[in-house]
This record gives sequence, structure tokens and C-alpha cells, in this order.
Amino acid sequence: MASVATTSTATLFSSLLKRPSLPIFRTLPRITCSSSSSSSSSSSSLQFNISFAPPKPKKNLPLQDHDHDDDSGGSQQLLIPWIIRGEDGKLKLQTHPPARVIHSHALADTKTPNPIKKKKTQSGGTKDLKLSKAARRFYNENFKEPPERLSKVLAAAGVASRRSSEELIFEGRVNVNGSVCKTPQTKVDPTKDIIYVNGRRLPKKLPPKVYFALNKPKGYICSSGEKESKSVLNLFDEFLKSWNKRNPGLPKPRLFTVGRLDVATTGLIIVTNDGDFAQTISHPSSMLSKEYIASVDGVVNKKHLIAISEGTIIDGVHCTPDFVELLPKQPDVSRARLRIVVHEGRTHEVRELVKNAGLEIHSLKRIRIGGFRLPADLGIGKHVELKQANLKLLGWKS
Repeated sequence: MASVATTSTATLFSSLLKRPSLPIFRTLPRITCSSSSSSSSSSSSLQFNISFAPPKPKKNLPLQDHDHDDDSGGSQQLLIPWIIRGEDGKLKLQTHPPARVIHSHALADTKTPNPIKKKKTQSGGTKDLKLSKAARRFYNENFKEPPERLSKVLAAAGVASRRSSEELIFEGRVNVNGSVCKTPQTKVDPTKDIIYVNGRRLPKKLPPKVYFALNKPKGYICSSGEKESKSVLNLFDEFLKSWNKRNPGLPKPRLFTVGRLDVATTGLIIVTNDGDFAQTISHPSSMLSKEYIASVDGVVNKKHLIAISEGTIIDGVHCTPDFVELLPKQPDVSRARLRIVVHEGRTHEVRELVKNAGLEIHSLKRIRIGGFRLPADLGIGKHVELKQANLKLLGWKS
């Protein structure tokens, strides 16, 4: 009978576990399990009152396992929180958790993991990620500027003009990686190659490209040639003096003008240190139009306008303007004013056109190059830095 009661008890609890609709803290009806044994002399019975979430047991009342018989033969209410499957594959009841649960709790890490902190540099920014050799090689092959001619690198570094740099190279005053170089076309990379000019090492970092629009005054030349003449580049002395404060660690740019205006002509001229930019917009193939305002002496009539529009011969080439117009008279200006637009930009072209028509220029001012017009609020002798949108108006696509 004992074996029959044990089997029925296991079957009963297994059927209870298969009922998913029962809530966890719901108190089930009391289940009574009895077992009996017979002998020749006496008989005994053991009853268990089993329920989920029973009342809290009294103090100093030890829990008794179901495997031990109660000698009193009375009924007791037992707390059995664990129903587990034994090694034999059968379900059984016990008052303590399985060993695997105790082991997992002992090994569990109860500490909250610290968040990952990014290393910060002294400047306050995050530390740069170190790139692999393959990543650096890919960058060098696809994005880094390729090596350039030695004469061009010297000019960009502010040593001298490109022509003067070539003369320095021919004279043997330039040393590349420990040997004298006399070939201006030699390809060099200032970030890798060690270059010395007159015993002074060329900086690895080249100055950034800068672009300015200058309102040229009368009496200034567009080169840094004669010491006795005033150069438009002298108008940038204050800018260059404050360069080291605004750009620490970078060499000063060597500025030059894009094209030229004669000493008596005023108005718009571009100043930069970008040789490619200067060559592109000043080359005749760019076909950039240039607009001038010419004040002339005397009375201007129709025949003068026709003569100017027909053009003249300059350096063996017949040059004709794109547009000629007599501007209306202004109350405060006594002389007649002509608006003349040309695109070839040959030396003294506008002056020669007006002279060929029988007129004499009193003053000449350039007010536009391409799509960029001289700002009306830019004073004489002042300059303004050009933005990317301004460079596009000048025909620069890079």
C-alpha cells in the first residue's frame, strides 16, 4: 500500500504542474495524501496537508521532510516550495532548493558593470583611433595629395616665386634627402622628404590656401619687385604679422596677385597663394570677362563708341571689346564715363582701345571679374577674404 500511495502522490503533483492556467500565488484546495501499512500487530497512517503559499510557520517549529514519518501519527501542514525532477526522471518534493540553483546564485555577479569611459586628451577631446596599415595605405592612395614638383613646393612654402625657386634649384642651393637636387621637375612630398633651402629646412606643413579681393589704390604696383615702388602686397603686412597668433605652427603664405593692373589703374584685383587657381582664372582659355569704368576727357559721341567697339591691334592681335556703353552723367562728376567689358585681358587693352578711338583716359577702375563684383563697401586699399561661393563666381571649380 505504501508504494501505491507514493505513486499516486507523484502522479497527482505531475498533473498539477501541467496546468498553466493556475496563478502562482493562488491558494489551491487542500490536498490530503495518506499512506498506510499493515502488520500483524499494528497499523499506522500518515497524512500530509499540502498547499501553495501556506501560512507562515510558528517559531521554533522545525520543518519536517516528507520522507520522515511522524511518530505522533497526527497531521501537519508542510511548506514544500520545490518540486524537482530527480536523477531517475521522476518528480519529487523537497524543502530546500536544488544544488544547481544554490551554485548559480553563488557565482552570480551582483555588481553593476561600470560604463566604458573614453580616454580624453589634454585638449579635452577624445583620443584618436589608431588606424591599421591597410587603412592608412587606402587613405594615401585615394585621398592624400600626390607628390608635386620641387619648384612648386618651394613656391607654395613661401620660399620664392616659382621662377625664382627654379633659379635656386639650378644654382644647387636646394638639398633633398641629403643630396643636392638641380631638377625643378623632381617629385617631392614635403611630409616625407627632407628639403633644405640655403641651409634652412623646409617645414613639413604647407600654409593653407588663402584668397582675397583687394581694392587696389592708385600708385601701387602688382609685384614685389622694386624696393622704391609701393607694392599691393605691402597692404597685407598687418595680416601677415598676426598670422602666427591665428595659425600657430603653420608657415606664412607667400602672396601674389592674379594678373596685374598697371600702376595708375585702381579697383578689383585678386591676391592668393594658390598657383593653380591663379593660372586657371588668368589664362585666356578661361574667357573670364572683366568690366572697367573709364573716365575720359572731352566729349564722347557716337563715332567714339563705334571706334572702340571695332577694336584695335595689340601685340599683333586684333582685340575687340565685348561691350561698350556711355554711362549717364552724374551731378558730381564732370567727365564722361564709359563702361567697357573685355575678356582677353591683354596688357593695357582698355587704354589702347580708348586711345585708338581718339580719347584720353583720366582714370580707370576695374569693378568686376567673371561673376564676382567689387563690393561697394570695400574701401580703397582694403581687402576681404573670399569664400567658396565667391571662388565659383570666378570660375574656380575645385
